[in-house]
Amino acid sequence: MTTRALSPRTAILIAACANFGGALLFSGVAETITKDIVNPFSLENGSAVILGALISAIFWNLITWYFGIPSSSSHALVGSISGAAIAAGGVHILNYKGFFGIVQGLIISPIIAIIIGFLIMKVFQRTLKNLPLYKTNKRMRSLQMVTAGLQSFSHGTNDAQKTMGIMTMALITSGYQSSTAVPFWIKILVAAAMALGTSVGGWKIIKTVGGKITKLTPASGAAADISSALIIFGFTALKLPVSTTHVISSSIMGVGSAQQFKSVKWGTAKRIVLTWVITLPLTALLGALVFKVLSIMM
Repeated sequence: MTTRALSPRTAILIAACANFGGALLFSGVAETITKDIVNPFSLENGSAVILGALISAIFWNLITWYFGIPSSSSHALVGSISGAAIAAGGVHILNYKGFFGIVQGLIISPIIAIIIGFLIMKVFQRTLKNLPLYKTNKRMRSLQMVTAGLQSFSHGTNDAQKTMGIMTMALITSGYQSSTAVPFWIKILVAAAMALGTSVGGWKIIKTVGGKITKLTPASGAAADISSALIIFGFTALKLPVSTTHVISSSIMGVGSAQQFKSVKWGTAKRIVLTWVITLPLTALLGALVFKVLSIMM
């Protein structure tokens, strides 16, 4: 939308449909969330842990949404589950190998996104340098219709999986399921919710990502789309969750730096990075606190 390749209505419709398809076709990340942070089969007072984690993550996401900060729901969810689980069963309850593998992916993916975004934009600049600006914009807007859909599809393959994972955990801890496989009805429900949420639109976040990091052109927008889609698809193939928000934001920083380093609004970037750093520990504390309250009430 920022690059005017698509109208807002068309962009949201494409994004909603692509998110639905991506969410429906993959489940590897969901299984990682279900079993690699904590063993749901050995979790005591599991219902309170899951509910506490969800309340904590939702509360954090609402705060960052209100201030228009592209926060990571992935960091929030992982932190909240970890904090609530530790409050329920002590520090030994975590699957530390799986947990640190997830955290490592969350940390590395934005760094890779900056590098890939930078390199792709440099390739675009070399390829398009002899074309008149109006021809470049026309071709890149056509390309971005494809790349934006690809990015949205990749978003569904990873972001939706986290919700599927925690819903599957809820079924296991409540005694309704005896395996970590994601039921098909959960896939449909989460895919539909993903599409609906996309169609409603998070306009504050869209404005920050689309215009407050760097000024996007059709070429840089397409480069950022390709970069973030490649990173998200790669980590989805590894069955690792990433913060799609931070991957996309980092890709935009990378393409902006490739055009002109000072064109990136590094003040906004610092706010994003700061939120990225503090989300995991703060949501862990919040998840533990909410669990303690719920365990008294339930």
